[in-house]
Amino acid sequence: MGKIINAYIFPHPPIIIPEVGKGSEIDAIKTIEATKRAAEDIRKDAPDTIIVTTPHGPFFKDFFYIPTDTILKGDLGQFDASEVKLEFENNTELVEKIVRNARAEGIYCGGLENNLLKRMRVSKKIDHGAMVPLYFVDKEYRKNNSKKFKIVLISLADLPYIDIYRFGMCIGKAVAETNERIVFLASGDLSHTVSHASPYGYNPKGVEFDNLLVKYISEGNVKGILNFDPYFCEEAAQCGLRSFLIMFGALDGYDIYPKVYSYEGPFGVGYAIAKIEIGDVNPNRKLYEEYKKEMERKISILRKDEDPYVSLARFALETYVREGRVVSQNEYEQKFGDLPEEMIRDRAGTFVSLKKHGNLRGCIGTIQPTKKNIAEEIIHNAISAGTNDPRFFPVSANELDELVYSVDVLGEPEPIESMDQLDVIKYGVIVRAGFRTGLLLPNLEGIDTPEEQVSIALRKAGISPNEKYTMERFQVVRHGAK
Repeated sequence: MGKIINAYIFPHPPIIIPEVGKGSEIDAIKTIEATKRAAEDIRKDAPDTIIVTTPHGPFFKDFFYIPTDTILKGDLGQFDASEVKLEFENNTELVEKIVRNARAEGIYCGGLENNLLKRMRVSKKIDHGAMVPLYFVDKEYRKNNSKKFKIVLISLADLPYIDIYRFGMCIGKAVAETNERIVFLASGDLSHTVSHASPYGYNPKGVEFDNLLVKYISEGNVKGILNFDPYFCEEAAQCGLRSFLIMFGALDGYDIYPKVYSYEGPFGVGYAIAKIEIGDVNPNRKLYEEYKKEMERKISILRKDEDPYVSLARFALETYVREGRVVSQNEYEQKFGDLPEEMIRDRAGTFVSLKKHGNLRGCIGTIQPTKKNIAEEIIHNAISAGTNDPRFFPVSANELDELVYSVDVLGEPEPIESMDQLDVIKYGVIVRAGFRTGLLLPNLEGIDTPEEQVSIALRKAGISPNEKYTMERFQVVRHGAK
């Protein structure tokens, strides 16, 4: 049975490579020395394959890109060091196992066709997030004439942290299906705002983030890392958190013994090097099972408190995903009892929103009524939210038990002349220019000002802020979770 024998956290500033830094790398000497130490450790590990997760590969909303080419190449030409070139054999058998396990869990990953990569202007080269740490590892290997290792290169996705962790678990399972010794190398810088030396400027949240993350890593406190607030992480301008979460997910169920080799922020960006030694299987470290049980408890409470608006939305989507058919109002009433009179009598636009692990999973609705009553409007929009939101892959059957629903019934829109007439808690906004229309619901997390509200609505509609556009406001009756 294969095993991840050790895991490592590496930063990836190109400046620490002499051919790039040309002397400036001396300002990050702590990082360089710790990186060399970790590279020497990896040589001693003598892995058959090194799995590298990188924040600077092709980045998608809900798809982990894993190149499938037989040979993977890269250079640092973009940093005026084209002479720095690396080439590795790709462990395509392990890639296939990772993809199969992930897709069985409803997680999308794998390679992409060359034509698609060209259309998206995505390079197939090994990016600098992987090149920098591999430079030091490869140099250590060549210095000692050790055997060559294969690699697996994995880019990140903008999924909820728990799903990123779960993807790591799929990698761990795939490794166990081999007979190989594997090293996991999680590439990632920390905050980009730890001092005024950073081109991103200084933000005290960056220092706070780095201090917490280094503390959690040194303690092996993976729960603390999983529970980071995404808005806090965004404000801190962090880089590597998702990469680290994949790594920790691959170690789920094992004892871990972390050692932080160094931390510094010489250029206003936090760099940490750490080694995570892996111990024996420990059923008390199955963090995802703990998380899942807690989520099931919370969702069970929500289900008990559902009103007919939310219950109908959930019944409609679950039936469609599992059975491929559209339910009727009568079918719902036969199963769950009569719907409120206003749902059958009245007509209104509705929006159905789906959240998974606290993150949006789909949201589609109608500004004006399109069906004979509110009940049918909800049925239609619930199915669309789960299957036709272009921002997400369709909801799969194994996700249904994790979804949290809300239903907004829209009041009649009224024209307004300025943003002064908006209140982000009380009113939603509709912007129009010609045939283009954008809508944003009220009382959304992270939307604090009318300016933000209107800006997002304009962006959704494809309307430039410099164009002439009209605005309307509306109120909603919200059912279910915020």
